[in-house]
Amino acid sequence: MTTTADAETLTRESIEARVRELGPWFHNLDLRGVKTAPEHFLGDYPSVKWRNFASAVPADLTGKTVLDIGCNAGFYSMEMKRRGAARVVGIDSDDRYLAQARFAAEVEGLGIDYLNLSVYEVGALGMKFDFVIFMGVLYHLRHPLLALDLLYEHVVGDLMLFQSMQRGSADSIDVGADHHFWETELFDLPAYPRLHFVEHRYANDPTNWWVPNAACAEAMLRSAGFEIVAHPEQEVYLCRRGTIGDSEPRAVYPERGGAGR
Repeated sequence: MTTTADAETLTRESIEARVRELGPWFHNLDLRGVKTAPEHFLGDYPSVKWRNFASAVPADLTGKTVLDIGCNAGFYSMEMKRRGAARVVGIDSDDRYLAQARFAAEVEGLGIDYLNLSVYEVGALGMKFDFVIFMGVLYHLRHPLLALDLLYEHVVGDLMLFQSMQRGSADSIDVGADHHFWETELFDLPAYPRLHFVEHRYANDPTNWWVPNAACAEAMLRSAGFEIVAHPEQEVYLCRRGTIGDSEPRAVYPERGGAGR
């Protein structure tokens, strides 16, 4: 394994060789002039997307802790470290992505902790973070609202950057707090919160399970206890951990659960 010290002596050729060895890459990183996914179907991704909402993220994270969930090859983890974060933890359940992330951080000389954990296991981290990144993950989950509840309960201490693929209406409407049982027309409105279920595949990806419209993404965030404080791009939201009353229904947390719960 390449160490931070070794990274200082890496040549372009050795970086290129390691990039090929660890491929294919989903994040198109620039590692000292070596692109990891130059033919990405989304272009220079995720850099091209990051530029649209980077200003919504605190420019100075000095002394802050950051958790990057579904970190992939670590693009956002590295950006947070460059903004001065004291500690950055990236988690993913794919060992290949984690190997890519560790190598990229070593090449760039950035100290980041990468762990193999799923979003459902965040309670094992045993701490809340000042800033949590939860981008490009929700629609890959069988249990998306449970994941948001777990994030609220266990790891989000203040801010969360959220993004999900969306389809359907981009509008949001106030649907009110309650309705009569015989009210049915409301559900046919394009902007009613709607979570589309993918039974088989979408974009040839068997892990694409749920795709919300905009109103649904926003409603799920609010339901899980998050306040939306900025909406810098159509699919991107900056959220703050809010307060949920004791009377509100919550998720069943496996580590708390017992017989009959």
